[in-house]
Amino acid sequence: MKKSVVIIIPARFRSTRYPGKPLVHILGKSLIYRVWEKCVKAIHSNDVYIATDNATIYDHCIENNMNVIMTSNKCLTGTDRVYEASKKIDADYYINVQGDEPLIKVADIKKMIKSLVYVDKNTLINAQCDILNKKDYSNVNIPKCVTDLKNRLLYISRAKIPSNKSNLFVKAKKQVCIYGFKKNQLKSFYEFGRKTPLEEIEDIEILRFIELGFNIAMINVSSSSIAVDTPSDVRRVIKFLKKS
Repeated sequence: MKKSVVIIIPARFRSTRYPGKPLVHILGKSLIYRVWEKCVKAIHSNDVYIATDNATIYDHCIENNMNVIMTSNKCLTGTDRVYEASKKIDADYYINVQGDEPLIKVADIKKMIKSLVYVDKNTLINAQCDILNKKDYSNVNIPKCVTDLKNRLLYISRAKIPSNKSNLFVKAKKQVCIYGFKKNQLKSFYEFGRKTPLEEIEDIEILRFIELGFNIAMINVSSSSIAVDTPSDVRRVIKFLKKS
């Protein structure tokens, strides 16, 4: 039976920057479990799936009663993995919540679900939030978003954008890795078959959609998100959780 909305969490074991990170433990829970438990508070657990190409992650999901789908090991990005999963799950809309966002707010996931009404044949949705300090602004692991006056994405980069002649941090926004799509958009992304030129340079998958001619509507979410890209990010997450 066709579902209305499903959340798919891509989880890759062989991360270039942090191998094995979906299974890293954060105060007694795996990273991937922390993301999953946030998602199931936003939508029914039957509509949340982990998509992975790794048997260890697959077994971990089964042991913890998480829906899981095996995908190929040839996926170039998490969004490619979401498309492979979408071939096994028929739905009107697919939400990609990246498996490295353990502090993602349930309210932000719900906001993405409500915003899916703005998704059409040529428009998909991504999330962003304010950058609060110069350190994050300078961090190449954090993609920065530049939008037009209607919050449509113009460009996203690991570089310090927007910038100025004085090279000072004034204000900026960073990407929060929640995306909303229709299947035809995922199919176009996947069937391109390779990374697009800017995507290859920046290593930011959303750029493939821009280069393929899609519009990307950005929604503003809370600023508490810390994506786990390195072991030092785990320490930041633990520090945050202990304060909460």
